[in-house]
Amino acid sequence: MAAAAHPIAPSAPHVPVLLGPLLAVVAPVSGVWLDGTFGAGGYARGLLEAGATTVIGVDRDPLAFEMAADWAGAYGDRLRLVAGTFSNLDTLAGEPLDGVVLDLGVSSMQLDRPERGFSFLRDGPLDMRMSQSGPTAADLVNGASETLLADILYHYGEERASRRIARAIGAARKVAPIVSTLQLAELVAGCLPRPKPGQSHPATRSFQAIRIAVNAEFDELVNGLEAAERALKPGGRLAVVTFHSLEDRIVKRFLQLRSGREANANRYAPEKPVTDAPFRLLTRQAVAPDDEEMAANPRARSAKLRAAARTDAPAGPVDRSTIGLPMLDAKGRP
Repeated sequence: MAAAAHPIAPSAPHVPVLLGPLLAVVAPVSGVWLDGTFGAGGYARGLLEAGATTVIGVDRDPLAFEMAADWAGAYGDRLRLVAGTFSNLDTLAGEPLDGVVLDLGVSSMQLDRPERGFSFLRDGPLDMRMSQSGPTAADLVNGASETLLADILYHYGEERASRRIARAIGAARKVAPIVSTLQLAELVAGCLPRPKPGQSHPATRSFQAIRIAVNAEFDELVNGLEAAERALKPGGRLAVVTFHSLEDRIVKRFLQLRSGREANANRYAPEKPVTDAPFRLLTRQAVAPDDEEMAANPRARSAKLRAAARTDAPAGPVDRSTIGLPMLDAKGRP
């Protein structure tokens, strides 16, 4: 295909992380692909330039399609934009797919807009909704029990000071509602030691956890992986880019189990042969960015890529208890 026909604009607000390695792992790119986290369109454009006949761009954030308005038309009917969540990607696609790409987490375009409430570095309303609808982060922070908040912070953000932070939130909201990002960030920072040079902001883990809870991201992820399994043709490719250990653990375990690579109780026992696994691994280990990419794009620092190819085995549901999915009940207990 003509790689120079519509080059990715260097001024694009979002640099697609691990795009080169992703395209190399899933090559050759052809047929119909679905980008389940369209965002600023970096992966979709990369797939189109690499040879995809059609890319279906799915996103639950209306801003994604607003931002694509000035360039998407150049691809004509090769690029189809669909509003929705990737947990329903098989239904949204409406046809069998040759490939699915998922780039998880919050995007740069969301972080860079204070009014969206994702950033602890810029003041804005405590929102964090990717779809811009439904309950906000402020609703969760001000309405959930301290027990539920603590468990969300611990299980979704791996925050060891979760109970201390939850108690501080509970005390603060009795005085006045917590409604802004900086208000919450300062409250969390006050519960933790001052960070040393080079360490992340003290509120990083708490903001991650609350964002995940507001957007039901882990449920979306597992449902999306299952939907990809249903939608992909035999030989079709699934590639997933993650940005933190919890996401990566879920993707890793899903692909291991669905490729028949279940851990043996005895590590010295021979691996059990599997003939009906719905995936074949394309990456035995996660692919990380090289030094050049990390220097050019600091957002890539924690990224990991995993990929697999679909077999002709039938699709099926996965047992949530086997893939490292943090689960909370209505009372906030794991």
